[in-house]
Amino acid sequence: MRILKSIFVLLIALTYYSSHAQYTEVINSNRPGLSESAFSVGTNVLQFEAGAFTVKEEHVPLNYEVSGFGLDFAIRYGLLFEQLELQLDGVYQNDNITFNSASVPVENKRSNFRNFTLGAKYLVYDPYKNAEEAKPNLYSYHANRRFQWKSLIPAVSVYVGANFDTMNNPYTAPDVEGFSPKVMIATQNNFNGGWVFVMNLIKDRIGSEFSDFQYIFTLTHSFTPQWVVFGEAQGINSDFYADNIFRLGGAYLWTKDFQLDANIAFNTKDTPSVFNIAFGASYRLDFHRDKKIDNGNGNTGNFKKKRKKKKKKTDDFDSDGL
Repeated sequence: MRILKSIFVLLIALTYYSSHAQYTEVINSNRPGLSESAFSVGTNVLQFEAGAFTVKEEHVPLNYEVSGFGLDFAIRYGLLFEQLELQLDGVYQNDNITFNSASVPVENKRSNFRNFTLGAKYLVYDPYKNAEEAKPNLYSYHANRRFQWKSLIPAVSVYVGANFDTMNNPYTAPDVEGFSPKVMIATQNNFNGGWVFVMNLIKDRIGSEFSDFQYIFTLTHSFTPQWVVFGEAQGINSDFYADNIFRLGGAYLWTKDFQLDANIAFNTKDTPSVFNIAFGASYRLDFHRDKKIDNGNGNTGNFKKKRKKKKKKTDDFDSDGL
């Protein structure tokens, strides 16, 4: 019984420590949803996130349909500070659009990047920074799962990026080409019981006539150390395209540095209707090193024991003892 109690205390302490730091012992992926976590991957961590998805759309009033596939990727790197992360992400799509309004269907093949963006994210507020304010109760399982009002205060990050769009891109508005700014506010609440809520507010392709505003709300729940499920709502509003898309799915932590995921996406309208199936993976190269702590006496813990040299005794007598 004492052994079980010791294991329980250790698990709570480890969970507490890993949830209150930028760097985590297991991979911190933005997949399987589209939202951005408020936290970075950690300094000197290079992370790759990629996936493939099907494309199936049908526009009833205009009588056309789209079918194809797409690839999405993100490269994330923690640089200089625990709060700072550099990102390069994009979505490539290849499809066929078929117009059925004429007596003979007309089919066009399309392919291009829906977006290609370089940016940086910085954590401006971390409510979990002060560990003293959120110490777990090591002797009560129910006390640690009880709702805490302080968890309503989210971590907040800001993101600034630049889109690059090519000319005559079939997936962007007519006047969108070249570089355009993108800004975002990302918040994250970590609740007891393995629940996490992430919110993104995005203003994209600023400066164009068809600049759009987006929101993404993502709720995830980890019911084992390896398995997590999620639900997500995304709203897009612009003069070029407007929609509300919902996603459901989950992820599996294969190792501490490798994650697999899957999800489905759909909407509730027919202008056009959307139904996509996606699979993806995340992998990190972990070069993170904890900073050495100076305890105040000039000792950083990096020292070697000095060996004492043995003094060679000299004998004042000759071999005859005289």
